[in-house]
Amino acid sequence: MERTRFLHLLFLSLLSVVAAEVTAAVDNEDDAAIARFQEYLRIDTAHPSPDYAAAARFLLVQASSLGLRAETIEFIAGKPLVLLSWTGRRPSLPSILLNSHIDVVPAEPHKWHHPPFSAAADSSGKIFARGSQDMKCVGVQYLEAIRRLKAKGFSPERTIHLSFVPDEEIGGKDGAGAFVQSGKFRELNVGLVLDEGLASPGEEYRVFYGERSPWWMVIKARGAPGHGARLYDGSAMENLVKSLEVIRRFRASQFDLVKAGKKAEGEVVSVNMVFLNAGTPSSTSRMGFVMNVQPSEAEAGFDIRLPPNLDAEALERRIEEEWAPSSRNLTFEFVQKVPVLDKFGNPAITRSDSSNPWWTLLEGAVKKANGKLGKPEIFPASTDARYFRELGIPAFGFSPMTNTPILLHDHNEFLSTAEYLKGIGIYESIIWELATYKDPAEDKETLAEL
Repeated sequence: MERTRFLHLLFLSLLSVVAAEVTAAVDNEDDAAIARFQEYLRIDTAHPSPDYAAAARFLLVQASSLGLRAETIEFIAGKPLVLLSWTGRRPSLPSILLNSHIDVVPAEPHKWHHPPFSAAADSSGKIFARGSQDMKCVGVQYLEAIRRLKAKGFSPERTIHLSFVPDEEIGGKDGAGAFVQSGKFRELNVGLVLDEGLASPGEEYRVFYGERSPWWMVIKARGAPGHGARLYDGSAMENLVKSLEVIRRFRASQFDLVKAGKKAEGEVVSVNMVFLNAGTPSSTSRMGFVMNVQPSEAEAGFDIRLPPNLDAEALERRIEEEWAPSSRNLTFEFVQKVPVLDKFGNPAITRSDSSNPWWTLLEGAVKKANGKLGKPEIFPASTDARYFRELGIPAFGFSPMTNTPILLHDHNEFLSTAEYLKGIGIYESIIWELATYKDPAEDKETLAEL
């Protein structure tokens, strides 16, 4: 009896030692993953002078450690796109593209608790850094998920590509925009793209099946100059102010729909004035402008965002007839005008229901990783996913961050280590499910080719 009890205690002791070693190994792996995330965050890739070269070197080192095929492409000199590939057992199948952008927006260091490129972690595990949410977290989570899968001996059926692109924060024309038009992209035979989403303050992960298209517009007003004390009709400033009043009323009508809960932010047209330029400059006035002269020109810039199901032609008529009518000496021009339709003339959205097997796989993969997707949404701003949707390629925006305030482009942007590590597990499940998916139609095509 004593011998049996001794053996039982010895067995439990050995189990405890093994469990402790496993826990230590997991902790070490997690610490290493967090350290790599911090290393990437510390590379200053903020505009107007992003250090793309340093970021590319970091990514190529990670690719080498994972045994991924890697290449650097420059469609524009000094703006590298890093493309990594994990070749599947059936490379002829449509591939999966995991996209992320390298660049981040500028920060105001004096308004942060920690320097924005220090990647400092506080006592609660929050990592403060520009890009911690938008979107360096996602790019490294892709890599860490692949690291875990490879450690388990997983081999994908489909090829997995990872693209790290420049310039998303300034429109993406020289990054993802150039990429999708290239022969290199056509060679990838992409069947699905994952790109960035938003943090979720609640328990459900947010996922986006479309986004609003940016129209960046400048309205210019002209009128006769006059003395600052003179009252007359048709001055440039009066013409522009009338325009601003009309636009403000339209903006309020759209915002009221959101406030009343009738529509989500991504479902309405947003209009925000981003600059106002007028006045007669003076080098001697302490205000910088001549105070007794009414200027002959004035202009205002607007950031307009259109949901993908909007009648864009009707909005443009509204701009021409109500916002900037030529009868009031007003003209308008678009600095950027992204179409709401794809190249086939359909709304640039990805089906997010059971009719789309990619959606079913994504939803199931998140559930298997003990997560839950919220109701699919229209992204309220713009991402590089639009370039892929314009080609008719399915694309979902998804960043695995729950219980996290939305801080993209804000001061003190942070992501907790717990959410970051949990997100790696989410992507591990997603990549596994997407990379092993067998479409019966694709199998028939393969057999026909044989």
